[in-house]
Amino acid sequence: MRSLNLDQLRTLVEVISLGNFSAAGRRLNLTQPAVSLHIRELEQRYGVRLIERVGKQAHPTAPGREMAERAAHIFRECEIVDETMRRFRDGWLGRVHISTTLTALTYELPIVVRKLRMDYPGIDLVITNMSTRDSVESIAKNTVDLALVTLPVKAPFLRVTPLRPETLVAILPAATNDVPDAVTPAYVARQSLVLEHTRGAVHALVMQWLADEMPLASEPMVIGTVEAMKTIVALGLGMSIVPDVAATNLSPEVIVRPLSPALPCPLGLIEHRNKPNEAALEIVRNALLELREDAQSPPALKQTCGPALTT
Repeated sequence: MRSLNLDQLRTLVEVISLGNFSAAGRRLNLTQPAVSLHIRELEQRYGVRLIERVGKQAHPTAPGREMAERAAHIFRECEIVDETMRRFRDGWLGRVHISTTLTALTYELPIVVRKLRMDYPGIDLVITNMSTRDSVESIAKNTVDLALVTLPVKAPFLRVTPLRPETLVAILPAATNDVPDAVTPAYVARQSLVLEHTRGAVHALVMQWLADEMPLASEPMVIGTVEAMKTIVALGLGMSIVPDVAATNLSPEVIVRPLSPALPCPLGLIEHRNKPNEAALEIVRNALLELREDAQSPPALKQTCGPALTT
């Protein structure tokens, strides 16, 4: 079957909208016989009556109304195509959707985004905060292009690139008595604990690290953001375990300790192995990979005792 003629569809929509063949012809810069031909060819193509004439008035049949409604959707999509092509002509490079853990979004992604906005204004960036688990699912569904996640993650469809060798550290109220130089699972198990939300990768890593100390002395408080967790600790309501990159700019009411055994939480970049490469995607990917180049000087504890940690 030959392709549907958009000009014929446009004519049908105008005839129904104006209720008159001649008026539709004037709006479309067509003769009245040309309008009639468009409608007749559509009717012959589908074998149904689309328009009923009553005197000079034109009224849609049920098939005619249905076709006009479907045509409206087609024309909207055509307008989107036109707009997209105009944007490419004017320097638009494309759209890239990044998902990211909240920690990466807060402490590591801003410098990358600022540089991209400055160097490549023709790229539309969409950024969504997601847990590592949700990012993996979104990559699988192709609703996200690139994701910053907490490693390790494994899936056969993923391309995984480690970026930064980060580690988890303990943060505690400065007034806490007898804090050891290195915090162990046995010590943590006896404290009031503040953890991130349960879907987060850090939550899973911490609970695995504490597995031999279960059950804990008390149920951990679950808080949605690292900054909120730091506030809770500063108020003296408990201790927390956070990525070292987040253990910066702490209030004097908070101290930092390393964990023993150490608990890595590397930052990684993931994408679908079969993702088609496009100009905008490659530019954004390369910008994110610059985080890997900075890994020569990863965040580290400047002191294992005393008040705040700064890097």
